[in-house]
Amino acid sequence: MLIDPQFRRALSYLKPYWGQLTLVLTLSLLSTAVSLLIPLLSRSLVDGAILGADSSRLRQVVSLFVAITVFGFGLNVVSGLRYTRVSAEILFEMRLTLYRHLQNLSPRFYARTRFGDIMSRLNNDIGEIQRVAAEVVLAWVGNALFLVGAAVMLAYLDLWLFLCGIALLPISVWALVHYRRRLEGRVATLRERSAAIGSFLIETLQAVRLVVIANAQQREVYRFRQRNDHFIEALMSMQWTTYMSGGLPGLVLSGSTAFVFLYGGQRVIDGTLTLGTLVAFMAYQLRLFAPVQALMGLYASLATVRVSLERVHQILDVVPDVREVASPIALPRVRGEVRLEDISVSFERGPPVLDGVSLYVEPGSCLAIVGPSGGGKSTVADLLLRLLDPDAGTVRLDGHDLRTVKLEDLRSRIGLVEQEPAVFYASLADNIRYACPEASDEDVLKAASAAGLDTFVDRLPDGCATLLGERGMALSAGERQRVALARAFLAAPDILVMDEPTAALDPEVEQQVAKGFESVMAGRTTILITHRLVLAKRADRIAFLDGAHVVEEGTPDELLALGGRYASLFSETGQSKD
Repeated sequence: MLIDPQFRRALSYLKPYWGQLTLVLTLSLLSTAVSLLIPLLSRSLVDGAILGADSSRLRQVVSLFVAITVFGFGLNVVSGLRYTRVSAEILFEMRLTLYRHLQNLSPRFYARTRFGDIMSRLNNDIGEIQRVAAEVVLAWVGNALFLVGAAVMLAYLDLWLFLCGIALLPISVWALVHYRRRLEGRVATLRERSAAIGSFLIETLQAVRLVVIANAQQREVYRFRQRNDHFIEALMSMQWTTYMSGGLPGLVLSGSTAFVFLYGGQRVIDGTLTLGTLVAFMAYQLRLFAPVQALMGLYASLATVRVSLERVHQILDVVPDVREVASPIALPRVRGEVRLEDISVSFERGPPVLDGVSLYVEPGSCLAIVGPSGGGKSTVADLLLRLLDPDAGTVRLDGHDLRTVKLEDLRSRIGLVEQEPAVFYASLADNIRYACPEASDEDVLKAASAAGLDTFVDRLPDGCATLLGERGMALSAGERQRVALARAFLAAPDILVMDEPTAALDPEVEQQVAKGFESVMAGRTTILITHRLVLAKRADRIAFLDGAHVVEEGTPDELLALGGRYASLFSETGQSKD
């Protein structure tokens, strides 16, 4: 039988757990075999004990019934607990695979993909897969085994009665398949609208200050209500289809019970069937109804899981822009010579952000990259860290094409201070030592001091041990930048790349941090992406980027004397005009 491609891919996660799954399956098979004996006891109870007026036989049958029930319960508990643990481990591997893959995707992917949609797939879709795997699949195995066993027992008790009981099965199967096809589309729509709500909440809560300042609360509430209405519409459509795909087939099958009562009862009256056999048959028939309903419900659940698997696989199928070669070059040491050779980069949203750009940075020197916003300055930082690769051209470090260098070595040799730095829900010290977890408290304090954090640390109730809020929201923009600077200073990379490192600092603090730069930059290749003259004038050379091209290049004094784009960017007070 052909297996759906989405489920075939999912089976690859099961391979390391075949042994544990086999144990669970064996326990489930044994539990099912035991449970199949219980309805058969009813024939002995009626024909042998009750109608035969045999008290000893009655006690034996009842004792056997109790023993089998307790033993079966124990088997169910053991197999259920084992399967719950194994299924959780399997689904963690799937979530981990997706998480690692997301770490490898470039800024291009995140520029075109909503964050809420990513989180929906990472949490909701894999959560749905885990729910079905943990709660339904083991029950499906037990129900399928019981269904087969019960069918055999029913045919054994009376073949004609068994055929009467399954007369409506074809109609039930048709209804199941018919509605299951519709269900997949309903579930996909529901997932998309749920992700839209998640993206909306993330976006508006992150911009809550703007929403309040702009008096846009009611407008955003209205937009939220619209998205929720669309979600409820999709939910009701999906729920209706679920009921029809799971309930209607079971309702049709329940009509078979009426046929069995009528036909079997008449045969008992005619004397062609014993009462005990009919009781035993009805016991199997009634116990058969629950597994059939469960299996039909699972069939509907598999439709939702297939949609979730497809959404997860859509991200896993995104080919990372940056891939490490089979035998990368190790970088035990770095001199710090950087070359960009005829680099072009685009983001599929307009003209290139870099077009034929070439730059050279001598080992131990400082290059400042300046220019108007949108000129491609920050893209240079992404290229140096290999967060993305150029569409054309080559980036070299000490003569090595970065595409041939071991990524772990590259990123441990180059430090980046971002314009909008990340701050974790952790202590100040842990945030500073994030890239250097083994650093001592003394080293953390030195880095904090170099980043101009002395006064800030003194104000904190627990000093560097103070817990910072989520995403550093309790900090000012300048304080977050200084935390990022301290983090980079502590890591002491061979090459330091700073993207607008003082954009959110006031002039006094900027001067203090600039002095800290001088000691950190000494003998280290540094690339400054900045709009601030106080930093740019400390550079050995300046490259002015505009319109995806280098339009001016030279020393700070040379460019000021030139009176061109660089000179016009700054005022006499040293502030950027941009």
